[in-house]
This record gives sequence, structure tokens and C-alpha cells, in this order.
Amino acid sequence: MENIKPIEKVNEQNDESTIVKTPFKVILFNDDEHTFDEVIAQLIKALQCTYEKARDYAFETHVNGKAVVYNGELQKCLKVSSILEEISLRTQIVS
Repeated sequence: MENIKPIEKVNEQNDESTIVKTPFKVILFNDDEHTFDEVIAQLIKALQCTYEKARDYAFETHVNGKAVVYNGELQKCLKVSSILEEISLRTQIVS
């Protein structure tokens, strides 16, 4: 019986498949203007997340002065940031 080798897949990549999309981040900064409840409500609205997750982000922001609250594509980051800024929360988008 012959020794049959499995077929090796050739990894062909064109320019389109090698483009790496840079993930962006939305950073929320702490302030003394908003209550925890206000920040939590706005995080829920912007992120469509649970109360518990929003509370964790709010607490992290309070303790550390800032927190990354979202990672993703630029367009989604812009939307999240815009919703947070509706109540004058301070955000920054970084790559």
C-alpha cells in the first residue's frame, strides 16, 4: 500500500485579506458633574449592556479616572461616544 500524504492547503493571501482593521476604543473620563445613576443610564443606552456591566464601567471610571467602555470599529465607536456625550460626558476615541 502506498504512503499517501494529506494535501497541504496553500495559504494564498491577496492585498484585501491582509488588511487588518484597527480596533478603536472609547474611553470615558470621570467628572464631578454627573451622578452614578446618570452615567449608568447613559452607558446602558450607548452600549445596550446590562445594569451590572454599566455599573462596573461607572465604578472603574470613578476609581481610575477613566475606563475603556467599548472596543470596535470606528463607526460604532463614534456612535457610542456620541450617545455618551449627549449628557456632556467626556469621551475620547483612540486606536
